[in-house]
Amino acid sequence: MIGAAMTASMRAACLVASGLVEVREFPVPQPRADQVLVRMHYASICGSDVHIVFDGFHREDQLGRPGYPGHEGVGVVERDGGGLTAGTPVLTVPHGQLGACFAELQAVEATHVIPLPEGADLRRTLLAQQLGTTIFGMKKFLPVPTEPGPVEPGTAAVIGSGSAGLFYLQHLVRRGFDVLVSDLDEGRLAVAKRLGAAQIVHEPAESIVAAVLAATDGVGADVVIEAAGYDVARAAAVEAARVRGTVGFFGYPELKGLAPFPVERSFRKSLTMEWVNGTQQEHGLASFRAAIAAITAGEIEVDHCLEKMYALDDAPEALAAARAHGHGAAKVGIVMPGAAE
Repeated sequence: MIGAAMTASMRAACLVASGLVEVREFPVPQPRADQVLVRMHYASICGSDVHIVFDGFHREDQLGRPGYPGHEGVGVVERDGGGLTAGTPVLTVPHGQLGACFAELQAVEATHVIPLPEGADLRRTLLAQQLGTTIFGMKKFLPVPTEPGPVEPGTAAVIGSGSAGLFYLQHLVRRGFDVLVSDLDEGRLAVAKRLGAAQIVHEPAESIVAAVLAATDGVGADVVIEAAGYDVARAAAVEAARVRGTVGFFGYPELKGLAPFPVERSFRKSLTMEWVNGTQQEHGLASFRAAIAAITAGEIEVDHCLEKMYALDDAPEALAAARAHGHGAAKVGIVMPGAAE
């Protein structure tokens, strides 16, 4: 028998109220006909999870639901269903407001489950969910030209060197850009330097805007990707971009409702701006599949995102650590009991 599906209960974290996460016993979920039951092995915490838990972005009807709001996870199919056989390793990529992977078992739509290659390292492949969202973002920020001919790379900047920012750094380096990376944490910046950043900028003592302007003789960066998720960082991205440059925004708003934004500066510079949203709706889940392939082939480094892992029963502490920018770690994850089976 695969796992322990015949047991009556499971352990899961749940959002009880805004800012309050508890780990409780729940009945094992019973999947619908269009779902598959997955025994989770690993989960990771997305910045959107932090906003949902602590900043009021949650859905009231999801309070108390086991595993909510986790949506970055890997595991093994528990029993045949959704066209998948028991024992198949899978990446689960549900919509962020419908995820439930902070649990021993998750019932997830079969259309949002991707089988993994035989022999895949589940712990490392966990990062394919967020890596996939950055691949999707790159398609919007820097579409691959359809016309033949060389593309002249230039200068790029990445604001924020958490897991998403470090993935964007790797994408840009692979495309031939000289990349400046900023962050508040010295340890994260050391990782950025190792991954190929041409220059690291330790905010707030240093300024990404000043560094970009100095590196480009006052012109600005061709591409700026804001991966920190703060209004001040979005404003800095606009200032760091050159006239008719591209600015890509990754992640949730800082707070719900209206937010300050430098519209006049964006207008004067005639910037192209893109936001990342809807990776789960992409046809064939193509970007997630590309992420799995990139990790399997060793094309993108992910191990720096696996250094801070908590047990399921410590999920409240894990979410608090993620809110505190991982205490310097690029990513915070959760190890499920199923990982030891």
